[in-house]
This record gives sequence, structure tokens and C-alpha cells, in this order.
Amino acid sequence: MKIFTNSIQLIFKLSNICLIILYLYPGSILGFFLYNNFSDQPQITRDFFHISSNHIYAFSLISVLGLFAFKSKKKLFICLICLSIILEFFHLVIPNRSFQTGDLNGNLLGVIIIFLIYKVYEILFQTKK
Repeated sequence: MKIFTNSIQLIFKLSNICLIILYLYPGSILGFFLYNNFSDQPQITRDFFHISSNHIYAFSLISVLGLFAFKSKKKLFICLICLSIILEFFHLVIPNRSFQTGDLNGNLLGVIIIFLIYKVYEILFQTKK
């Protein structure tokens, strides 16, 4: 079990590094690989009510990995909330990037959805004991 936890922690940390690089690069690295254009941002699905779907998916994935990687769930989610806010505010100073409330809301929603699912699961699981 220890090897599994260590592997998930490594995947979580590497995923965070990738997310930070993609987030802070002044252009779209994924757009370059897919469209040969740093200006084009790939869109997985349409946005939800002016909330970035890509950001929801990215921060949900990071949150799920963190759930399996660490015991302290509360600290994890506080760190992920702070990371989601800080990364979006960096877009105020990064060239070719712009701060967007829809992206920030997507970041926060991605973390909060997973946290709520975890809390509901935790409550249901403890109730059945």
C-alpha cells in the first residue's frame, strides 16, 4: 500500500508541475502541439455558463489525485484553492495571458466539486459503520 501511495504522490506532484507550466506559459503549449499555433487554446467541451470547462476538468483531476495521495484532506483542499486563485492572478502580469473570472470560477469549482463529493462519501461511509 505504501508503494501505491508513493506512486500516486509522485503522479500528483508531476501533474501539479505540468499544470503550473501550462498555466504560466505565455501562450498555449497544447495549442501549439495540436494546432501549431500558440494562440489557439484547445477546448474539451463548451464552457458552462461562462465558467471554463477546461479549468474545471484540470482542477478536478488534480483534486482527485490529491485525495488518493495525501491523508490530510483539509490541508490539501486549502492548498488547491490557494493554488487555483494564485495561478489565475498571475495572468494579470504574464504576457499574452489575461485574468478571467470564468477561469478562476472553473478552477475553484473543480476543487470544490471534488471536495463536496469526498465529504458526501465520507458522511455516507461513516453512517454505515
